[in-house]
Amino acid sequence: MRRDLAVGRWGARFMGRRFPVSVGRTGFAVDKREGDGASPVARLRLLRVFWRPDRVAPPRARLARVAIGPRMGWSDDPADPDYNRLTRLGRGFGAERMRRADPLYDLVVETDWNAACAPGAGSAIFVHVMRGPGRRTAGCAAFRRAHLAWILARWRPWSRLAIMGRPC
Repeated sequence: MRRDLAVGRWGARFMGRRFPVSVGRTGFAVDKREGDGASPVARLRLLRVFWRPDRVAPPRARLARVAIGPRMGWSDDPADPDYNRLTRLGRGFGAERMRRADPLYDLVVETDWNAACAPGAGSAIFVHVMRGPGRRTAGCAAFRRAHLAWILARWRPWSRLAIMGRPC
């Protein structure tokens, strides 16, 4: 669909434009598991956009927007009752820090991957800023910051992130 952000081995496409994209270091997986380094083959909704207010302006987006605070984390511990949810750091469970030293999460978008929070099915499939051309992610889709901002400004409620893993 034209309003979907299509992602595959060939890159990404949205609203007639092509973008470089980084995906999981082990490629694509139909059966996504926690820590496998793969991007899930799935059609996902974008839910909320988070940003670092000390580094970037609030994004133009038709999504809920949340400023990243210093104690924010995302639970990646299957034993945590808050697995695959926004959480507070230092609760005794493993969590990924949202306020990172690098720029990857200066602008980051939550998807509805594993919305049921099934332990071990994979957490935190985000759309975020890429580390650099050709640099893979832990399973997320990553874009240049300017490209991600462009995409978010044009995102509509019916748009989806379509991770295909194959040419479309």
